[in-house]
Amino acid sequence: MKIKELLEYGRCNLIEKSEPGRLSKILLKHLLKVDDIYLIINGEEKISEDIKEEFKQDIELLNSGKPIQYITNNQEFMKLDFYVDENVLIPQPDTEILVEEVLNICKYKKDDINILDLCTGSGAIGISLARYIKKSMVTMSDISEKALEIANENAEENNLKDKCTFVKSDMFENIEKKFDIIVSNPPYIKTKVIDTLDREVQNEPKIALDGGQDGLYFYKIIANEAWKYLKQNGILAIEIGYDQRDEVIKLLKDTGKFKDIYSKKDLSGNNRIIICKKIN
Repeated sequence: MKIKELLEYGRCNLIEKSEPGRLSKILLKHLLKVDDIYLIINGEEKISEDIKEEFKQDIELLNSGKPIQYITNNQEFMKLDFYVDENVLIPQPDTEILVEEVLNICKYKKDDINILDLCTGSGAIGISLARYIKKSMVTMSDISEKALEIANENAEENNLKDKCTFVKSDMFENIEKKFDIIVSNPPYIKTKVIDTLDREVQNEPKIALDGGQDGLYFYKIIANEAWKYLKQNGILAIEIGYDQRDEVIKLLKDTGKFKDIYSKKDLSGNNRIIICKKIN
């Protein structure tokens, strides 16, 4: 079977998938370790039986609901490549809004910036901040040992290991110092809603999705505890669900510990992040 024939097989056999042609190309590029141009120029090249069978198995995995990122073990985020597997959430483009806002806040800061990435998962947020904020040191924490191993690997692959430290911690349990900025994309989906999500999302780790009965379990912890770990004028920046803006802002206001609270929307027009400053 030729490259162009295998791509056509993938396009025709991906069931109920948008952009099946694009997904087929991603899979084959991953297996052959080539780029788009190679596939175009070498469409007549014959594919080995091993590659052909692996490609067909991957097509079946996609049809079963496995995210393509878990098959290729890769997701791009903030123009960086991150290893991902079933132990971590797949970084999403909407989360880049959080990173970009923190970058804007830090644009004119001249002093060293210490950042805590709480519930780091793959490390995408913290590593991106380490990459784009020159004078930064980032502590990445997570309750999952597997997630921390992946974040560590991603820091190393992006040549940022010297700017990152890793702490196994259930929220703030093992956090021992104060930071200029705390960022977090915590679990925020209501428990009962998880089983109604797309199959691809349901294949992601439940521990990183489940925000409790009301979806606010981790925001309550953050609202009540984060100020203790922020320096003077420290910034808290968190991602939220599309319908959680008012509830999370109320949690923050009710503590009496935060000021200058505002939210920003993602590219789809949904409220996506909340930023605030510690009251000194």
